[in-house]
Amino acid sequence: MNLQCHCDVAIIGGGPAGSTVAGFLKKYRPDLNVVIFEREIFPRDHVGESLLPRVTQLLADLGAWDKVEAAGFPVKVGAKYRWGTTDNFWNFDFTPGGVYDDEPRPGKYEGQRTQTAFQVDRSIYDKILLDHAKSVGTTVYEDVKVMKIHHEGDRITGLTVAAEGEMGRKDLGEQTEWTAKYYVDGSGSSGLMRRTLGLEVHSPTNLRNIAVWDYWQNAEWAEHIGVSGTRIRVMSLGWGWIWFIPLSPTRTSIGLVLPADYLKSSGKRPEQLYLEALDAEPEIKRLLTAAERENLLHTTKDWNYITERLAGENWFLAGDSGGFADPILSAGLTLAQVGGERIANTILELEKGVHDPDWLKRDYSESQRAQILNHMAFADYWYSAKTSFPELKENCSVIAAESGLVLDPDSAFQWLGTGGFAHDAFGAASNAYTRISTIHYTIDQMNGSPTEWAVEKNNVFTLDTEGAEEVVIGSHGRGIIHKVKCLKRGKVLLPLYLAYGAMYEALKRETEFQPMLERFVFELKKTPLQASDPAAIWHGIETLEAMIGEGWVKGSFNASLPKLKIVAGPITYYLGWWKEGVGITGIEAANLGKVVLTEEEIKQLRAGKPIEEIRANRLAMAN
Repeated sequence: MNLQCHCDVAIIGGGPAGSTVAGFLKKYRPDLNVVIFEREIFPRDHVGESLLPRVTQLLADLGAWDKVEAAGFPVKVGAKYRWGTTDNFWNFDFTPGGVYDDEPRPGKYEGQRTQTAFQVDRSIYDKILLDHAKSVGTTVYEDVKVMKIHHEGDRITGLTVAAEGEMGRKDLGEQTEWTAKYYVDGSGSSGLMRRTLGLEVHSPTNLRNIAVWDYWQNAEWAEHIGVSGTRIRVMSLGWGWIWFIPLSPTRTSIGLVLPADYLKSSGKRPEQLYLEALDAEPEIKRLLTAAERENLLHTTKDWNYITERLAGENWFLAGDSGGFADPILSAGLTLAQVGGERIANTILELEKGVHDPDWLKRDYSESQRAQILNHMAFADYWYSAKTSFPELKENCSVIAAESGLVLDPDSAFQWLGTGGFAHDAFGAASNAYTRISTIHYTIDQMNGSPTEWAVEKNNVFTLDTEGAEEVVIGSHGRGIIHKVKCLKRGKVLLPLYLAYGAMYEALKRETEFQPMLERFVFELKKTPLQASDPAAIWHGIETLEAMIGEGWVKGSFNASLPKLKIVAGPITYYLGWWKEGVGITGIEAANLGKVVLTEEEIKQLRAGKPIEEIRANRLAMAN
């Protein structure tokens, strides 16, 4: 007879998604009985080693950032791409210019470290997270297998769990029957729960890729930024691309992503194509001169997919069990762990009994699906460049149309560079968890010249909410879900909250640029967002840029009024009010100091002359 057991929350899978759910549940409700069932014994290798800054914020909130930092993983400042058939490199950095100062390790989650990420050895990283979940009171069974998921319609009624090996038998026994109030599926692409429930899985894009990867010892880092900062490498081969991700001073993950059709038509084994690709890429070949391969070759399908819904009567899908987006933007762990935090918050709110249960579950499902689909669209965006960066624009109108916007290619490209932001109710004008200024800086690098922001073209702005309806979505933070009013037009959302809410209120009262930004700063101070006035102005400009891209704001130009100029310098962006070509006032966004830039100085800055040298020259002329 099997042993009967009960818990409050049963989690299938101890990877980052499952351990994040458990960690946040135990942080805010230590009395909950949370159990994780993990088939493998940690540590174990896993693909997906590159994080985005949103995860470091999550780790800090979880209480695990210091533990991850203590492992000494490289600090990820960004990524360096060579795409299509061009030989040119361009950077996608988390801060404009990719600057990272020398700092001793281990460091603290402050300053620049709040804007950077990690490149992690998953065998170490995942164990840190699972051990953290244990340390806060989660019961973890490793070396056990969920043999069967019992259900009645859409309701999960129990799990049959059996030991896989000696460790499992020692901790769990031979076989047990578990019931729980809530069930979470973090089983990855296996999707145990979605398969049991017969949920439909869709592949909304045409990307059908295969990933082949191995680990190497003693490969050289492509570049060092500060003490331990670096960029991952993404190197296009025309028929596929290579990732190069340093995981430690000695270990590097190197993978090949290629279309499944190409693999099939080549008639070659994955390992043969993998080694040929590394040998054909000159920089990768150079970095591997003294390296030794670990011979742990892995292959997996990198096919975009998403499940029809990610939550039901008493269950949730976390991480890859619910959907997968192509790894070109390194979003896998970010989507998994942010989704895990949202699941934990949803369960916590269900326990409180304040919000409508159906709304809570629907909000998680729809918001998480939107994030996954957004990354899928961005993957299509990158892959549309067959030969050079300008070709990226050709596929943008289709991606915009799928989000409910009818735009010409140039306008659609502008939207993709600054769009999709209103799906995020957290108040940060960002796309794929990246600041608009960073995206613009990246676009400048790819184009080889500065691109004009939407806010630079006009200086009078009016709200356009015609045809919009008011809806409510959830904003998550510190174990709480706040109901946030939004405007919805088609598929596009505008949260009336934090920075978006402040800008919405400012635009209802002011249309001219300068008084509108002053009103925005005033309105922003009423929200939980804290920023000095110069930082708030910069935040407002990014927010306005997002709202223009999403069609919530229309612009016009009045020649009698000042016009904004935004200049990408070697470190950051500089803002200046301009009228008839004369600089009036500027704000240096990096250190929030004051700077006045003349037209000639703007040209010097664009040419790469340091701002310090420009200041010194001006001082010398004044004397």
